[in-house]
Amino acid sequence: MDCRIEMSPDDPTAPDISTNNDANGEEVAEEIHQHQIGKRSPGRRLDKYLHDKHPRISRTVLQRYIKEGLVTINGRPTKASYEPAAGDVVEIILPPPPPSEVVPEDLPLDIVYEDEWMLAINKSAGIICHPARATQSGTVANAVAFHAASLSHGDDPFRPGIVHRLDKNTTGIMVVAKCDEAHWRLALQFERRTMRKEYFAICEGKLELDGDIINKPLAPHPETTQRMILPSASPPRQAMFKEAITQYQVKKRYRGYTTVELLPKTGRTHQLRVHMSSIGHPIVGDNLYGGKPVSEHDLTGRGTTDPIIEHQALHARMLQLVHPITEKPLTLEAPLSAPIARIVELLEQQR
Repeated sequence: MDCRIEMSPDDPTAPDISTNNDANGEEVAEEIHQHQIGKRSPGRRLDKYLHDKHPRISRTVLQRYIKEGLVTINGRPTKASYEPAAGDVVEIILPPPPPSEVVPEDLPLDIVYEDEWMLAINKSAGIICHPARATQSGTVANAVAFHAASLSHGDDPFRPGIVHRLDKNTTGIMVVAKCDEAHWRLALQFERRTMRKEYFAICEGKLELDGDIINKPLAPHPETTQRMILPSASPPRQAMFKEAITQYQVKKRYRGYTTVELLPKTGRTHQLRVHMSSIGHPIVGDNLYGGKPVSEHDLTGRGTTDPIIEHQALHARMLQLVHPITEKPLTLEAPLSAPIARIVELLEQQR
């Protein structure tokens, strides 16, 4: 299919065009627009400036694009309230229209709870929660769309039923809503932090304290969406730090390792992983934040040197919530994944 790119008249830069296939196999393209600010207008916010340039897109949608990182100033993430200065280059990526629904796929699901309003799964490693583009498949959303006769709609057609997310390689409890009422009632519990979330992790080294609270704000890395950063003496310009609080409690100490219970009080991306790394005890296998994979030989001095786990040894063990419809207390638990359970078994053998 043909794609048209509209550019600002004073923009000297040729656009890039990224193409994907839609559900019918036709090509669709992202529109990438660049605008160079000629003169600063005091009080003119970025979202207002973009709305003037793209009047067919509402300011609410533009604010969402900014929040999602689809808008940059001089190549860096920014905020809707930012006032563009003379010489700034504003780039906005307008995504192609989303498909009307996620394609159902017959994928394995480890269901630990289900009723007519919601279900809970024990998510395995290596699977993301929902598609990020029309052609993406093999996600939790694709699997639950096949399994359930109906799912909540939410605000995003890519995320039917998806109330919250886990990182691709984090295992454990995820709840899925089958109707809109269950969705917003569950989402409200996450938003108000009335739901108890408990994670299990294996960390490197022996933690000195039996428990503590880590209160360190986080922001997306200015050069990549794949990583989060902590405040530093010279934080990157326009870094958007948000409050992030984690409580931890030591479960057991082993030779060179500690198992911990993690209770996030906020829900920032990679929060638990960054926080444990920040106190010198990265999660085993989390190479993005300093953790290393482990083998039987590493733990026992014998056996294979093949890694038992090559991703973070982090597991969403339990959720305690109020059922969205019956309003009765509900505790959902997921057993440890086989690699994490194997590491614990070997650590126990060496105590």
